[in-house]
Amino acid sequence: MSLPHAILTALLEKPSSGLELTRRFDKSIRYFWSATHQQIYRELGRLEKDGLIRAVPQPPSRGRRKEYEVLPEGRTALAAWITEPQDPKPARDPLLLRLRAAAATGTGGALAGELRRHLDLHRAQLEEYRAIELRDFPPGRTDEASRLHHVVLQAGLGLETHWIDWLEAALAALPGPGGTAPDRPAPAPGGP
Repeated sequence: MSLPHAILTALLEKPSSGLELTRRFDKSIRYFWSATHQQIYRELGRLEKDGLIRAVPQPPSRGRRKEYEVLPEGRTALAAWITEPQDPKPARDPLLLRLRAAAATGTGGALAGELRRHLDLHRAQLEEYRAIELRDFPPGRTDEASRLHHVVLQAGLGLETHWIDWLEAALAALPGPGGTAPDRPAPAPGGP
């Protein structure tokens, strides 16, 4: 996914100023795509220059607020991107590398505190997603946009559940006082 496509999607959902768009990113889109305010404003300029969005004329005011909307060319570009094949991206998480390094150095128990901290963070995120689900997806909402938004949220719910299960298993596998597994020599290199 790329930032231009995230912005086009958000603007199709609701024309917005740059400030409104950054607030919407902070409230919802950030759960699956992050961007700084500077990146969003820079990309709005590029999208406007490329003829994919335009600033909607606003009544005169003291500020220089621009509200953007998607042009037909932007909708076409987004629709084309949706159908492009894209392979899954490999996981690139420093925690996984740190656990592998701990196995190689025989210091797995030292990661217990960090694994517990991550576990707490994932549990909190899961609760936040559950609250969003209760608030935004009551039974009976059957329109296409609601169904697809709910599927996106369900991906987040599933990922958090996976991380919680994995972190609990990782903690149980740690040697010594940090985990519950008995101390044993590090395995031979190889495997994932």
